[in-house]
Amino acid sequence: MRSVILSCVLSSAVAIAAPLGLVAKAFAAEPDKQFFHSIEGTWAGPGEIIAGKYKNTKFTCNFVGSTPDGRVGMTLDGGCRVGMFTQKMSATVERKGRDGYRGSFMGGSTGDGMDIVGGNVVDPQKVVFTINRKQLNGVMQARVPDDNSMTVTIAVRVNNQLVPVVGMSLKRIDSLEVGAIAKN
Repeated sequence: MRSVILSCVLSSAVAIAAPLGLVAKAFAAEPDKQFFHSIEGTWAGPGEIIAGKYKNTKFTCNFVGSTPDGRVGMTLDGGCRVGMFTQKMSATVERKGRDGYRGSFMGGSTGDGMDIVGGNVVDPQKVVFTINRKQLNGVMQARVPDDNSMTVTIAVRVNNQLVPVVGMSLKRIDSLEVGAIAKN
């Protein structure tokens, strides 16, 4: 009799816990989706190389942010200009099941860039990705403090410290109407 009651209790617990687990996963993914949705649109703004051989080099960037259909992730695609020269820049990241986030920055380590090998959405306004190329490790952080601005910082690990090397301050430039003032 005790095993019948225990069996009923366990099966009831599983029946209750299983949907709750799915709900918990859905809520856990929600900040990720909120963040990635917030980067959709057209962005432009200045940037600067903060450290290294090209320290104090200033540039201007233009990006289009998008999210993949039916998946959790994002792409920022565009380029940055220094004087007459333009460098194509792109970052693509996508959630890959239990492996977390994977992607590439500027073509990944097989190209001129770095691989995105992990990371997480800290909250609906901030994401931090781990980046890697051979012995070079670091992070790429994007922060969207409001609907119309985004900061991107790339830092590399030097002697066990993260040193910021690139910073960008982007503004939304697409034609989204924000606020209560309508166009005439």
